[in-house]
Amino acid sequence: MKVQPEHLLFDGPVGKIEVIVENPGAPRGIAMIGHPHPLFGGGNTNKVVQTLARTFNHLDYVALRPNFRGIGQTEGTHDDGRGETEDLLAVLAEAKCRYGNLPVALAGFSFGAYVQTRVADALREAGHPAQRLVLVGTASGFVEGLRQYRTKAVPGDTIVIHGSEDTTVPLANVIEWAKPLELPVIVVPGADHFFHRRLHVIREIVTRAWRH
Repeated sequence: MKVQPEHLLFDGPVGKIEVIVENPGAPRGIAMIGHPHPLFGGGNTNKVVQTLARTFNHLDYVALRPNFRGIGQTEGTHDDGRGETEDLLAVLAEAKCRYGNLPVALAGFSFGAYVQTRVADALREAGHPAQRLVLVGTASGFVEGLRQYRTKAVPGDTIVIHGSEDTTVPLANVIEWAKPLELPVIVVPGADHFFHRRLHVIREIVTRAWRH
């Protein structure tokens, strides 16, 4: 199934937010996907982000891939996850106006996964929790470039996928975050941070989880 991507501009708290939308038609849910760190080459055309969008399209979700601040046509400057969380909440509100008040899946890769834990927290506090989260290569603890991530707690049914050979976010960081939450982590043997030659594994894990 080939869904034609649309490039749209949504209104955000500090200006326009560029969003790639792939709508399979008559969607049964909204999937919003966060991309890797914008200051290190991350954007909404990243291969892991594309894989997540296509996977959700096959599950009949409309997939939204916003660009974070300062990337593409998205206005504003990088805000370490705070403003990015507000932006994703704004995109979600607009998506519900456009596509209906559908169940929401939050997915993210690396920095995008970290931001989605914050989005999920905000939705839960507002009384509209997400249906489920999919977090890949989640930024947590001290990572490359001496950045520190205090990743939020997430529900127990969150799908956490990590590569055994990830040198950007060591697997130990994610285990440390997941341990007090009693949260299972799916480890993909041999996968690096960007899941080179392992993208199909992400697709299979998410698809299987959704169909149960």
